[in-house]
Amino acid sequence: MDWNEYEDGPVSGDDLIAEIINYYPEAADFLAELGMHCIGCASLSFETLSEACRVHHLNPTKVKMELNRIITGRK
Repeated sequence: MDWNEYEDGPVSGDDLIAEIINYYPEAADFLAELGMHCIGCASLSFETLSEACRVHHLNPTKVKMELNRIITGRK
């Protein structure tokens, strides 16, 4: 299994941060906890989740998996 392509929910690494927050407002709190204060960032509308993770030195696969867990309500 290629963990970089692992999908377990509606969010992918190619999704724009603005779209994620728009469709799943609960994602904003999680991203803020990670230091990604995307709500006020100029990059919000054109930066993907994977790009934002790289900028903040976070593992995009782990962030994506946790976001999908939060959004889908899985434990």
